[in-house]
Amino acid sequence: MAIPSIFLNFLFPPPPSLFVTTMSVIGISSLANAGFMEIKGKHMQYSKFLNEGVAKKENGAKLSSRNGMLLAYTPAFVVGLSSLLAFPDQDLRFLLLASSLTVHFLKRVLEVLFLHKYSGSMGIESTIIITLSYTVSTATMIYAQYLSRDLPNPPIDLKYVGVGLFLIGIVGNFYHHNILANLRKEGDKEYKIPQGGLFDLIICPHYVFEIFGYVGMSCISQTPYAFAFTLGTICYLMGRSYATREWYISKFGDKFPKDVKAFIPYVF
Repeated sequence: MAIPSIFLNFLFPPPPSLFVTTMSVIGISSLANAGFMEIKGKHMQYSKFLNEGVAKKENGAKLSSRNGMLLAYTPAFVVGLSSLLAFPDQDLRFLLLASSLTVHFLKRVLEVLFLHKYSGSMGIESTIIITLSYTVSTATMIYAQYLSRDLPNPPIDLKYVGVGLFLIGIVGNFYHHNILANLRKEGDKEYKIPQGGLFDLIICPHYVFEIFGYVGMSCISQTPYAFAFTLGTICYLMGRSYATREWYISKFGDKFPKDVKAFIPYVF
């Protein structure tokens, strides 16, 4: 993967791995396309979008949302934890990256088990796609870091900046997930317009802080793959945010505050 010289100040050289290079291209292109499909109305079949769009499958096999999300996050958590156990003598950057990935998905698993409230189901096909995406991207990010251990370090070290961004992301994401969880009482299956925190400005602040987390992990890693995957994730979550706002408008009509944007306050 060719990298303009200016970026070499911030990135490790690409590792000599056709697999990592291929996964970089696949990751950014597939996620960007998924974001574009969200904007076009072709949604991943989970959460509030399960019965929306042309991808609907009336008789398709489904899982409960709780079990589906637990399945989606657990393998990636296991990959992150296993890397810490299998490679205990790596450098600080590797340990920070593997630890942040492990904490990221452990948080998600714990939220599924103890925080989120669910009212729907997930299509099996979407569950498999999401599970593979998280698991393969986590393993590839760790593998790319491992391959970079003997390469010259980037002149500009971003790993401590990355730790700060990761912590901001994980705290902000949890805070807004907690707001969403408290919107509905136990047994209440009706959707409500979220309020509080940055929900008063954008409809998906939890996605924005998830991006902060991934940008943080990319800065910790400073590998081309990590940044490529993060860029693809930004494209997807922007598309998902746009689709979420459109869904709220279609469901609540004039009750939805028009000044609440999808992703960027006052802009988009």
